[in-house]
Amino acid sequence: MKSLKIVTYPDNFLRQPTKPVENINGELQDFIERMAVTMYGASGAGLAAIQVGYDKSIIIYDAFPTDPEKQCLEVLINPKIIAAEGSRVSEQEGCLSVPDFRADVKRSVAVLAEGMDRKGKPVRIETDDFLMAVVLQHEIDHLNGILFIDRISALKRELYKRRVKKHLRKK
Repeated sequence: MKSLKIVTYPDNFLRQPTKPVENINGELQDFIERMAVTMYGASGAGLAAIQVGYDKSIIIYDAFPTDPEKQCLEVLINPKIIAAEGSRVSEQEGCLSVPDFRADVKRSVAVLAEGMDRKGKPVRIETDDFLMAVVLQHEIDHLNGILFIDRISALKRELYKRRVKKHLRKK
């Protein structure tokens, strides 16, 4: 199965809030499979549909994306963070849509998220596993048009933006 093209910063498409999924059908299942191929191919732990050019509210993630023995693809459709508590710095957070950049990001330690699985069944995820909480917050942020660089200091964000502009001028 062919992977999808990952949309990268500064593309404004990433800033759009996504629309809810209203119809879970075979076409959507195929798209989710292509998202998975893309995420695993890029060695990512999560991916939002907006990152591959689809403006619907879908995220996928895997706590063990690089370990074929433990891989377990999770899908959340129309997810929302219902509650979050605590805070801690997620060290060296990165993103497939913000290539070649990592930064420390303050995130909630525990989250409660709700959505649907790929069959349309309601799902409720309550986790205090910090890595899982970060992945959920990061991917759901994407669905709201928020990138992790929006959550870092203005100085670090500006330095990254300058680097991207310089790189784009060289092309």
